[in-house]
Amino acid sequence: MAQLAEKGQTSTVQDCSQTRLSSKIQDVAFESASITDKLTQHATRCSTPPRHSAFNKFILYENKLRFYIIISNASDSRHRIVKIDRTSQNDLDVIEDETDYSGRQMSAMIKMLDDGNKASGGIGKARIIFGVAGFVRFTAGWYMIVISKRSSVALLGGHYLYHCESTEIIPVCFNNKVDKPTEEQRLLNIFKQVDMSKNFYFSYSYDITSTLQLNLTKPNRFEKSNWWFNDRYVWNFHMLYSPFKDKSPRGGQAWLIPLIHGHVDQAKLNVLSRVVFVTLIARRSRHYAGARYLTRGVNEEGNVANEVETEQIVSEAVTTPFYVPSSEHQSRRKPSPHYTSYVQYRGSIPISWTQDTTSMSPRPPIEISVVDPYFTAASRHFNNLFARYGTPMIILNLIKRREPVPRESKLLDEYTQCVRYLNQFLPEDKKMVYRAWDMSRAYKEKTQDVISYLEDLAEESIQMTGFFHTGSEPYSHHLQNRWSEDEQYRPAWRKNILLQNGVCRTNCVDCLDRTNAAQFVFGKRAFGHQLYALGVVRNPNLPFDSVAVNMLTEMYHDHGDTLALQYTGSALVNRVETYRHLPHWNSHSRDIIENIRRFYANSLLDADKQMAINLFLGVQGERHGQVVQVRGKYQEWFDTENLRTLYPLAESTQYLSDFVGQRGDFWSEYYRPLLFTSLEKHFAFCMSTPPGKFIKGVSYSPFLPSSMHVVHQPRLVTGVKRHWMGAHSLHNEKLRRKALPADIADRSQLMHQSDLIQSSGILASYLLDPKVPSEELSEYYRCANIHAAGKQLINTAQMYRPSSADARCNA
Repeated sequence: MAQLAEKGQTSTVQDCSQTRLSSKIQDVAFESASITDKLTQHATRCSTPPRHSAFNKFILYENKLRFYIIISNASDSRHRIVKIDRTSQNDLDVIEDETDYSGRQMSAMIKMLDDGNKASGGIGKARIIFGVAGFVRFTAGWYMIVISKRSSVALLGGHYLYHCESTEIIPVCFNNKVDKPTEEQRLLNIFKQVDMSKNFYFSYSYDITSTLQLNLTKPNRFEKSNWWFNDRYVWNFHMLYSPFKDKSPRGGQAWLIPLIHGHVDQAKLNVLSRVVFVTLIARRSRHYAGARYLTRGVNEEGNVANEVETEQIVSEAVTTPFYVPSSEHQSRRKPSPHYTSYVQYRGSIPISWTQDTTSMSPRPPIEISVVDPYFTAASRHFNNLFARYGTPMIILNLIKRREPVPRESKLLDEYTQCVRYLNQFLPEDKKMVYRAWDMSRAYKEKTQDVISYLEDLAEESIQMTGFFHTGSEPYSHHLQNRWSEDEQYRPAWRKNILLQNGVCRTNCVDCLDRTNAAQFVFGKRAFGHQLYALGVVRNPNLPFDSVAVNMLTEMYHDHGDTLALQYTGSALVNRVETYRHLPHWNSHSRDIIENIRRFYANSLLDADKQMAINLFLGVQGERHGQVVQVRGKYQEWFDTENLRTLYPLAESTQYLSDFVGQRGDFWSEYYRPLLFTSLEKHFAFCMSTPPGKFIKGVSYSPFLPSSMHVVHQPRLVTGVKRHWMGAHSLHNEKLRRKALPADIADRSQLMHQSDLIQSSGILASYLLDPKVPSEELSEYYRCANIHAAGKQLINTAQMYRPSSADARCNA
């Protein structure tokens, strides 16, 4: 156990719990021990607090000799302490106390430490921080990077995802003597060029470095690793790795915060009193990261430039956590069926190619620097993708096919040959699906509807890979299937969870404009399937210009702009509206400005930017941290183990049940029982919501287009058999439904969507302006006439009835 107080400090402590020692021998041992040993022995005898709550409170004490970091959970039931020595300049001495203390015990510990450090001014003034991002060293002593500000950006299963708003760099050694102050300050300024207050995200209780499917179905994936996260997407990994010599600190999970770099966005959608959360998470890889023209293609390890994993999570806010009470046993849990996710991947073309920027040309020529007939680097890249995502692998290549001067077409020929060569050695059912399409030419020549073609590709890809759903298909789909007239095409009801095996890999030259538009179309198509799997919509075909799709479009625009700024220094040039031929009045001037900004950043600022990224990530030299690889086999370039099903249904179902049965560390962080929170300041209440439309005071469906133009539906909707979907919209056309009046059906024909007849918008307009059949109308008039005649007879009888005074006179 770490010694957190000086050895000479011995004093008595008062018992801080209701338990008492049972023998004098224990009392003597307790009184004669050191302060830390007393509290440790006492903490082991006290009732152990629950260990499922995460640490999310940090208090930093600082004096001339050491740092003390007090870490606590949200309910203040667990406390730990970390001591960092400040007397040594060359060595970083971090001592962690893994003992859990109660609040009263920690208060006693702080008081004793303050008394023991009176000679150096006590333990210092308390300062609130939000975690330690790591340690870094340049030419002299170590620096500690602490998170000083944070903001909530998303809520997932009761776990908050935070954006790092501000950080501080604090020298560890109090008397730091620098031999080369100029060089030290230069490196420190370069390091600060990577702005940690922009686009860095973290979470205390949720592994933001992994996908939702990986978190829920493989909870023990880090048992054989020194780290508790996926280091591929942790940009401060060098700050966590280098101080501890490849050995993760024993309790580092409590106070060291892994940060991802990319984009996180969340919005909610209100659907007739049902709340749907839409979350978009983009994770940039730290391998072969850098500026646009300085990191291209693939390195020897198989890591590609501008690698980003995009995850789209759609969930319904029925219950807060990832579980719900079991219907059979109320004390047990079962997975909540209200979470879905879909993962996409983007990355540079895995060929060794470069662009020379010395000519100051806005479009530098493309040169293939290394011609490898066996495509060794590409084989390592795809083998790694097989290991991370499984099979099948869909490759969507959007670069140009024909050019006046061959530029992108060089990469097209080489990439096509690469995939064809690697595919010949794969088993027939595991071959990569390669789709090359000149998206730019199709848009300019208007020979194809770009969005329509992409939706067809998206539907085909989703049918092959599937997406993740934590529950079975809604029972309403089963009821709809029973009404189907055609038994031959009646789909089976899916009773199991749904898993995504495989991924779609999308690329253009920069993996920016065209790639982001394509990924939006894939995300839109998956969005419809996710809503359908949750039972929110009756048809996965979502039309454009609806509130839901417009919300998703804006989210992908922010997603693309953020990634473009990180890679090129400017926002997107061509957006989704561009490929839909719906340009805004200022789009041309905006495109010119963004192109000028991109050219300026790439020509003058990229060198410094690349140097800062290399220093931040701990990359030495120009090899981007590459390790000389041993050439593998030419034909068996893949690992056979990676070709198996990555997420088997039975195994994943069992792991999912185990996860929700054992882990529930959301409660105190989400509900904050010791903190008063106003509803107007609660994150879930303040989450951005697209403005809804109202017709005569009734909410308009967010899944209907705002205009009555013809809505496109992909051709594959009528040609692909969805064996994994269960009930599907193709067969809903044949369901026996109660017919609406003829005028309402005619009104819905304007939308060119027969599945919208039963929508909330049409139903609301029908109820507000009902059309009564003539038979019912004549019956109504007949009853009204009878009622009026009866009322007239009553009035006549009352008119001739004698009054009470006349009755007394007659008497």
